Amino acid sequence: MIRRRRRKDPPVEMQMGPMIDMVFLLLVFFMVSARPIKQESDINLGLPGAVPQDEAVEIPDEQRIEIQPNGTVVLNEQPMGAPEDLQLPQLVAHLDRFKKSADAAKASALVTLAPDDVVPHQRVVDVLNACAKANITGVTFADSIQPE
Repeated sequence: MIRRRRRKDPPVEMQMGPMIDMVFLLLVFFMVSARPIKQESDINLGLPGAVPQDEAVEIPDEQRIEIQPNGTVVLNEQPMGAPEDLQLPQLVAHLDRFKKSADAAKASALVTLAPDDVVPHQRVVDVLNACAKANITGVTFADSIQPE
């Protein structure tokens, strides 16, 4: 019996050169055919702002701050700060709005302090610091003599 010898086929080799060329061709094709992303166009909006007035507008020209004997701060008969509140953020916010409206109306922002006689000086300084944070420079003290 004759045996046939099987020939061993040589191992299949992958040619890397043409494969790399194809990868680069595909990369260039996709880069050229891809469109850049369009950015959305902005919509111009006109927001309301503060317009300077030509003439002075009637606004309350003075804010009255009272400091009660227990240390409570009262602005125009509305409590603004507890005795333990040293920063007085609510008072600063109100005074800041008052200053901005006075500036828009071309008026001077005036504040009158009326501390009670037994109030510690530190509490008065706290209120003065709140006025300074709101950029109010027109601060006066009320006369402590009460009419009889």
